[in-house]
Amino acid sequence: MLVGAGLGYRRDLAEDFLKLPDNRTIQFMEVAPENWLKMGGLARYQFDQVAERIPLAVHGLSLSLGGQAPLDRELLQGIKTLMTQYNAHFFSEHLSYCECEGHLYDLLPMPFTDEAVKHTAQRIRDVQDFLGCRISLENTSYYLHSPTSTMNEVEFLNAIAQEADCGIHLDVNNIYVNGVNHNLLDPYLFIDNVDVSRVNYIHIAGHDEDHSATTPINESGESFNKVKGEFRHLPELLIDTHGEAVKGTVWDLLDYTYQRLPHIPPTLLERDFNFPPFSELCAEVQHIATLQKKYAK
Repeated sequence: MLVGAGLGYRRDLAEDFLKLPDNRTIQFMEVAPENWLKMGGLARYQFDQVAERIPLAVHGLSLSLGGQAPLDRELLQGIKTLMTQYNAHFFSEHLSYCECEGHLYDLLPMPFTDEAVKHTAQRIRDVQDFLGCRISLENTSYYLHSPTSTMNEVEFLNAIAQEADCGIHLDVNNIYVNGVNHNLLDPYLFIDNVDVSRVNYIHIAGHDEDHSATTPINESGESFNKVKGEFRHLPELLIDTHGEAVKGTVWDLLDYTYQRLPHIPPTLLERDFNFPPFSELCAEVQHIATLQKKYAK
């Protein structure tokens, strides 16, 4: 069972993971199965050593739950085998699609419609039947909003999770990024309205700010966007990169999220590249753990 605060496992961090003490802050790790199903050599040997000591969460990238092509049964079998091999009991996947006559290597947005709810929920039920476990669905960052949508993002997420009877993997940074970029749903209102009874896993990460997209400066010398009912100085475009330290505004949203939840789920720090000294990543994981302790139910 996953508990506490974790860090995503990356090959660049293997030596640091191997050196972690038994009384470590990092209580679990996460991998994308697509990156490890065919991995061998030194990288696999190091991963196996770490996995003997640290519990594992599995987070998919390319099942394309919202797509139209048949589910990739070979990939599903690989995921099932990996989970069995490493005694992993948690799997999550993105609420998106990533194929169109072949993999597109990106997580593409879906229209927030009743038809998409029914279609995606059925595919999730098929995945759960195949894997023999309940999975969790992650809200994704997106950069194009469909004009055909008939509900907002959190209503869409809740509806699919209820229809499929799956968990919700809440990505706090994605909520914030989408709130700023689209100005359609205040991040704090997202948290207020998500089905908290289904939230069983959380991601937090850093994002980049595209200052070149900022609108012309107004008379007060500021550019603004509305978040949490207040006008704040923000760039016009945030990019979910997982390549920076977590911003203070996102830490604030995680704090608020913990306040609202009836329980404190395992929470993972994502960092995919541009790695700082490992001690800095551990400090961010420790900050998660401190907030978890503050709001322990």
